[in-house]
Amino acid sequence: MTNILTMIMIFFWILLLFYSAVTISGLWYRVRYKHPPPLEKYPSVALFIPAYNEGVVISDTLSAMGKLNYPGKLDIYLLDDGSKDDTADISKEFSEAFANIHYIPVPDGEPRGKSRVLNYGLKISSSDYFIVYDADNQPEADAVTKLVEAAETTNGAAGAVGYVKTQNKETNMLTRMIALEFRVFQLLMQCGRWSLFKLGSLAGTNMLLRRKVIEELGGYDVYALAEDAELTVRLTAAGYLLPVVPTSCTWEQEPENLKVFIKQRTRWLTGNIYLLEKSLREFSFWKGRTFILSLQHLLTYAVFIGLLLFSHIFFLLSILGLDLPNIAAPLLMLWFMSYIVYSAQLLSAIVIDDDITLRNVAYVFIMYFTYAQLFVILLIRSMYIYIKSRMKGQTVSWDKTQRFKQTEM
Repeated sequence: MTNILTMIMIFFWILLLFYSAVTISGLWYRVRYKHPPPLEKYPSVALFIPAYNEGVVISDTLSAMGKLNYPGKLDIYLLDDGSKDDTADISKEFSEAFANIHYIPVPDGEPRGKSRVLNYGLKISSSDYFIVYDADNQPEADAVTKLVEAAETTNGAAGAVGYVKTQNKETNMLTRMIALEFRVFQLLMQCGRWSLFKLGSLAGTNMLLRRKVIEELGGYDVYALAEDAELTVRLTAAGYLLPVVPTSCTWEQEPENLKVFIKQRTRWLTGNIYLLEKSLREFSFWKGRTFILSLQHLLTYAVFIGLLLFSHIFFLLSILGLDLPNIAAPLLMLWFMSYIVYSAQLLSAIVIDDDITLRNVAYVFIMYFTYAQLFVILLIRSMYIYIKSRMKGQTVSWDKTQRFKQTEM
């Protein structure tokens, strides 16, 4: 028993050291980042906005798209996946007012979801690149330009990935914690992986892709709920790069209550479990630099969470005064070091973003005990849903995230 527990601690420490190294590298990348110079000629870009019942936000979204300042040809496609509200009416008004905004009704089909809609967008458009924005996004005016410049000046690039910021972070405690999480995992860790291993990960929005590369790979996997993560692995396996551009920013609305948050993250995690299963069946997911992505995926979803639960159990047992196995290294260090590394990542993110406030620091120190623990519960829930659907031979359905009326940024 002592040997087993010691091996568990070693694995846990390796993971913590890896995350620490990626965080430090991400900070260094952010500090010394220099954006590429302007291009002599800018390629054509198709901008896709998958939409379903987005009437509450789509006017603000299309207004922001109309303000994009891109030096080349840019066509904006609102891909309406059968909306039942006023999404179509609002979008048609914008298409009449702006020559480069197009309302496109997507034919019915199965399985429903973002991947099928994006494949249809590729079918009805023609451009050198395409970029994806969720229907609640408001990109900054130069966001597309900066992604294109990075992709065009990086050898072997299949596109580029930008930064996703939280528009409604001041709404309540949940949105503030989501904003802090995004600063770490949507940017800081992204920058760190790119700096150390030349690995970028598609974020689902504010992501640019070269059309001929995606067509070469057969388009999007229509069964992938986490289509961005699945495509990232296939692109990396094929030898392509996805440079990370921290200066290309979009503002996104996040869930404002726990019910919406749980539904959204359950879909994300279910999609990642699908990807995990797929990686265990396909050897190509373990070749070259893809090995790092797949290994991190496996360790995070199949090992790290198990070890975290294990450390929680021993922590509770110690509080209850029960006897713990006597091993050379203190087992409670698993729990303690998890807290230290997680909090250090959050602190690093607010320092590099020059957003150090008393409230943010307070959130940093309580997030591990509150927000972070939701991840364990959500993963267990997602695994139950996924295994149940597999046993019944069913496809897990796409679950749309509820939108809220946006406020001025």
